[in-house]
Order: sequence, then C-alpha cells, then structure tokens
Amino acid sequence: MVHIAGIIVLIIYTASIVAVTVYCLMQFHLLYYYKRFGKSAVNKLQKNEESELLPYVTIQLPIFNELYVIKRLLSSISQLDYPKERFEIQVLDDSTDETLDIVKKEVEKYSSLGFTIFHKTRENRTGFKAGALKEGMLTASGEFIAIFDADFVPQPDFLKKTIGYFKNKNVGVVQTRWEHINQNHSILTEVQAFQLNVHFTVEQLGRMAGNMLLQFNGTAGVWRKECIDNAGGWEADTLTEDLDLSYRAQLKGWEIVYLEDTVSPAELPSEMHGLKSQQYRWMKGGAETAKKVLPKVWQSELSFTQKAHASIHLLGSTVFLAVFTLGVFSVPLAFLINPLNISSDRFAIFLISLLSILIIYYIANVEVAWKSKNRLKLIFKFLCLFPIFLSLSMGLSFHNSLAVIQGYWGKKTAFVRTPKFGIKNISDQYIKKKYFKTSISSITIIEGLLFLYFSYSLYYGLNTGQYYFAPMHLLLAIGYGLIFYFSVKNYRFN
Repeated sequence: MVHIAGIIVLIIYTASIVAVTVYCLMQFHLLYYYKRFGKSAVNKLQKNEESELLPYVTIQLPIFNELYVIKRLLSSISQLDYPKERFEIQVLDDSTDETLDIVKKEVEKYSSLGFTIFHKTRENRTGFKAGALKEGMLTASGEFIAIFDADFVPQPDFLKKTIGYFKNKNVGVVQTRWEHINQNHSILTEVQAFQLNVHFTVEQLGRMAGNMLLQFNGTAGVWRKECIDNAGGWEADTLTEDLDLSYRAQLKGWEIVYLEDTVSPAELPSEMHGLKSQQYRWMKGGAETAKKVLPKVWQSELSFTQKAHASIHLLGSTVFLAVFTLGVFSVPLAFLINPLNISSDRFAIFLISLLSILIIYYIANVEVAWKSKNRLKLIFKFLCLFPIFLSLSMGLSFHNSLAVIQGYWGKKTAFVRTPKFGIKNISDQYIKKKYFKTSISSITIIEGLLFLYFSYSLYYGLNTGQYYFAPMHLLLAIGYGLIFYFSVKNYRFN
C-alpha cells in the first residue's frame, strides 16, 4: 500500500514539476526573442510625424469608489500635451460612495476650464468594468479610445507618443509599459514591481518581437475604435475583459504595438487585501479567458509556435495550480522517497526552470527597469529580492489556485476592484482608510495551516538528513507565513 501511494505521489509531483518547467522554458524562449529582435521590432514600426493632423481621441476613465485617487487622475489627464479641442473625457463612474460627489465637482471644474468632459453614471454595475466601457462606447466621438484606470498618472506626452503608431491601418492597439510610483513603499510593492517588470519587458516585447499574440493590459493604452467594434466589443463573461478582447482582435487580424520605452506611472496595491483581490481577478479571469478563447486559437490559421505561445500565455494563471500541487505533494514524497528507493538527484534536471527564471528576472529588473547606475547595488538588491519573490509567489499559490479552479468551473463572481489609497512615498499610510476587508477569510486560515505544514516538513527533513526538499520547503514556509502575517496584520488595523 505504501508503495502504491508513493507511486501516485511521485506521478503527481513529477507532472507538476514538468508543467512548471515547460512554462519556464517557454518564458526563456520569449527572452531569446526579446534580446535578439526586441529593438529591431520597435524600429520597424511605422509612425506619423507630430506635425500631421492629430486625430480626435476619447479618453475613458472607468472608476468605482476611488475617492483617494480620482483627483490625481483627472489632474494628470488635464495636463496632457494634446489640444483640448482634439479629445474628450468620459468619467465612467459606477461609484456608490462619496466619489460620486468628488467627480461631479471635478467635472464641473474642468468643464469650466474648457475641457470636453462627461460624468457618466449607471443605476447598476452590469458587466462591471467591461459594461462601463461598452456603454461609454455608445457615445464616444473619438476615432481612438485611450483608457486609464483610476490609479494611473499618465505623462503629458502620452497621446503624442502613442497615437502616431496608428499610421499602420492594421494596428488596433498601442500599449505602454507600467511604471510604479510607490514601488519603494514596502516589501509587498517591491515584489509586485519585481514581477510586473518581467511582464512589461521580456513578455510583452518578446511576444511582439517573435510575432506572437500579446495583450492590452486593461489600462495605459489606446484602441482604434474600429478595432473594438470589429472584434465584437467589450464582453463581460470573463473578469479579464482586456485579455479576452485582445485575443479576439488579433484573431481578426489586428495588431498590437507594445512600447517598452513609453511608461505610464501607476500605484501598486499597498496591502495584502488589495494584492489578493487583484490576483484573484487576474487568475480567475485568465482561466475564464483560456476556456473561452483557446479553442479559437487552435482552430485559427496561426503557426504552431504562435499557438503554443498563446496557449502558455492564456494558461499562465494555471501555473499556480501546478506550483501549489508541487508544493503540497513534495511533503509526502519527502517521507516516501526512501521506501521507494528513488534518488532525489533525478529531479535535479528540473532546476533548469529556476535558472531560466533567475536569468529572466535579472534582465528585466537589473538591466531594464531599475534606474540606478550602481551595478553592484542593483545586483545586491536583486539577490535579496529574488528569494522573497519566489517565496511570496509560492505563498499565493493556494489563493490563486482557488481562483483558477473557479474560473474553469464556471463560477460567476463580481469584479472586485483593487482598492488604492493614493500611496506614493514610503511615509504614506493606508491604515484606517476605507475599502478594507472586515473579517479574516477561511483562505487566510488555511494559509496559516500551510505555513505549519511546510515548517514541520522542513524540520523533519533537516533532522532525517533529507536535504533535497529543504530549500523548497523553506521558501514555502516563509511564503505562506508572510502571506498569513500580512493578511492578519491588515485586518487587525481595522
């Protein structure tokens, strides 16, 4: 019986580690395109000169209860270096709190300053963000649609740096790179920036350089209105309406341009509740979109390589399910590896996945995103952050796996916004502000139990001389411990 149980555990563990390794190697393939063809891909893009007639643009600002950041957003939009008569602003406001009154006053102020600005409200949040964008499209006068979430602070030259790329009539979307205005606020914001920097360098530009399908990231980008209509418009049957429409548009033949050198500053979630709500939406929505779009991808005329990369992209959230399974089953495997007479050295080949991720994250952060010229300082920072990033990613795997399962299962849930608090500097505080969760969830309790689970496994391995799983179990214990700690800490301050 022990032998059979061991074989089952070994098969599940091996399948999980193979899935993670395949994902990492595909990411490394994107790194090849990024380093080999990234610059030339951007240089080949067609762009109108600034002297040419500037098209009319509709700027859509979908918001919901954003009292701490809405003034900052509208102020930045008002400072765009683009003729007032060539753009309009739609504040798509689904708020249910005092944000409504703030927006009303701000709209009146900017209207008196000569801006064409509309405050659009709805009686209900049907379709959530996708529903608001879809309704805004009905009265949008612009040939192009720029979209910003409430926590963004677009730079004055945003429109002039993006609109010109629509000279190519096949371009349906232009996406810019996110920059992080509160990256240095805490270890949570540092780690989020650490991960997002990979997506907004190696992944996005690598996909464009390799002629793969990429995505509009929901904000800080511009759509050709015709492209939205041609692709079927905004649909609310997934929580990642941006990823969904991006793929539908590209399957229709539209192209997405990604501009790594054009940045759009934004605020990262500064506390665990906000981070978890964002992760839940991205993970569940990713699974929903994969379920919806993957069959169309494989039925299309794309090349095999394009289909393979599109699949890995759409299944990206599912990797957390593999990571969670890998961690959980590594514990019984540690107990059973000796009775099975299996050498742990056989798994050493899979360390190639860790090496791949290490290289990718180094290039994305040290060589691109981080601005300091002191290379030794950057390397030291990287060596400190990388293990923390790994542990927190592992610690989020249970929470994210539940979201993925719900996405594939078809469970319908609301679009839960990520609360932002106008955090910029390390001294800024979010404590006692609104939009906090008011109770400890069962997920947080289970994360605390998983901390104990992996802590005991680490203790057992070190005391029995089974050192192979010790680094993994140490990272898992730290990860779940930190996730549990920050979750309880955020609750305790309410």
